[in-house]
Amino acid sequence: MRPEELTSLLRTRPFTPLRVHMTDGQTYDIRHPDQVLVLRGRIDIGVAPDPATGVLDRVDHCSLLHVVRVVELPQSIPAGENGATSGEPN
Repeated sequence: MRPEELTSLLRTRPFTPLRVHMTDGQTYDIRHPDQVLVLRGRIDIGVAPDPATGVLDRVDHCSLLHVVRVVELPQSIPAGENGATSGEPN
């Protein structure tokens, strides 16, 4: 995926939550655009933000070459379900 494509998705207003699928099967649920930093060759994804404070547990550095697809998430899935924001495989 090109960085411009992902940046465009993150700048959509109103923001729609996204699921990023990686080549190794890992998925990342993006509930807020500030959870992702898009660089020229990689994305840095904040993982497992605390619902009360927004403080991240960690940051995963992912090559854009390994992003298989990005899909919109239904608005009805609460954070924490289906691997949401955990960075853990589904």
